[in-house]
Amino acid sequence: MYIAIILIFSIGYLAIALEHQIKINKTASALLTGVLCWVLLVVGRGTMFSGIPGDAESLSFISEALLQHVGEISEILFFLLGAMTIVELIDAHEGFSIITDRIRITNRVKLIWVLSFITFFLSAALDNLTTAIVMSALLKKMITDKKDLWLFAGIIIIAANAGGAWSPIGDVTTIMLWIGGQITASNIIMQVLLPSIVCLAVPLLILSVTLKGDIAASQASMDVHNKDRHAVASFDKTLVFCVGIGALLFVPIFKSITHLPPFMGILFGLSVMWIITEVLHRKKEEPQKQSLSIITVLQRIDTPSILFFLGILMAVAALQSGGHLLQLATTLDANFDSIYVVNTFIGILSSVIDNVPMVAGAMGMYSLETYHVDHAFWELLAYCAGTGGSILIIGSAAGVAIMGIFKIDFIWYLKKISLLALLGYLAGIATYMVLN
Repeated sequence: MYIAIILIFSIGYLAIALEHQIKINKTASALLTGVLCWVLLVVGRGTMFSGIPGDAESLSFISEALLQHVGEISEILFFLLGAMTIVELIDAHEGFSIITDRIRITNRVKLIWVLSFITFFLSAALDNLTTAIVMSALLKKMITDKKDLWLFAGIIIIAANAGGAWSPIGDVTTIMLWIGGQITASNIIMQVLLPSIVCLAVPLLILSVTLKGDIAASQASMDVHNKDRHAVASFDKTLVFCVGIGALLFVPIFKSITHLPPFMGILFGLSVMWIITEVLHRKKEEPQKQSLSIITVLQRIDTPSILFFLGILMAVAALQSGGHLLQLATTLDANFDSIYVVNTFIGILSSVIDNVPMVAGAMGMYSLETYHVDHAFWELLAYCAGTGGSILIIGSAAGVAIMGIFKIDFIWYLKKISLLALLGYLAGIATYMVLN
């Protein structure tokens, strides 16, 4: 069954990658893969221990492991749902026009540099997932051409992941290492900031040579997008935008104060926005009130993307519970002595397998006696696990979110963005090695 789980995971992964060729939605493939991996885990463990598939002992173990993983996955899903709702609510009130109206750049090269570094630093303050959702809403407002939109969205993934890697609150893995005591906030910023900048700058420099001309004018798209919306008062627009962005920025503060998971912070912010908008629009006419309410906004949330996230994370969780990921980490450690080689492989594998269990495995394998606080191993692990996921579009939370929002094809990303992401990733590692 050990090999069978790997086979099912590989087939499911291939089905996701070839979604447009086989004409089967990636969400269906991801959910089926996740469920089948856990079924095989139950059958395999029961046969291993008692010769009886699905015996009481194996079912108890699998049920406990599954519930633990579902709890962890639910934290991400509720965070994603809350963040997407806040962003959609800002969009419904035309709040992003406060930013888009001030960006007059139409040159492709200049615009991609500006948006990328906005994403880079915003990701460090928020986190890469939230930033990807916010920037996706901005891109929809600014770019009409599908080819340009996908290209910019691909670079936004690289920028969001690079920005999250050097901040203690910018990525789930850096948060894990920070809370676990492997890194300190000031040191990770000083040591990983420059490699992260290089990771983003290399793809941008390559695109600066190949990209030409201006983007299509976005005003027509904005008019079409808003044609059946009621005009939003300037005060309402500004208030909802400021409260929404404030709610997103407050999440890491909420976490540091209460020590509760980030999804609780996002739900707190969503509830505050919900109350404010209800009060704000209570005296308005029903059609306008209805179009700006969270009830209407929730209908626009991309539910298939959330279910896709659930399926792919369940499949990865099955590999973790089955011991596949731990064995992989042990194999890497046994065959490669260099911390640079081990971390480079961990980063590349993070583009295929979620970076969280990879980092968790590394944290379990090495104690602070082996590698002290702020050792190069932990710093490089934070960088590699954070940025390696950009190599494939489903290798990071930011990539999965943007894939769902823009319906980006896996194969298109592989052809157009993966090499850029890989070159930036390797350049960042080389930069870290030079600095150390």
